Amino acid sequence: MIRNFLIAASVLTLAASPVYAAPCKDAKGKFIKCPTAPAKPVRCKAANGKFAKCGTPGAKPV
Repeated sequence: MIRNFLIAASVLTLAASPVYAAPCKDAKGKFIKCPTAPAKPVRCKAANGKFAKCGTPGAKPV
């Protein structure tokens, strides 16, 4: 039973590996430069620990 599980896990691992390369290919299958992730917005917290606008006095970036 363990042997069957290991075989199934290895087959799934091999089958899933092409999926990771898919985002860096265009529609024709040629490799392209991978798009960069969008920058996360800056969030700030006030002195009391609640989220606040970053321009307010005492607010620090998280």
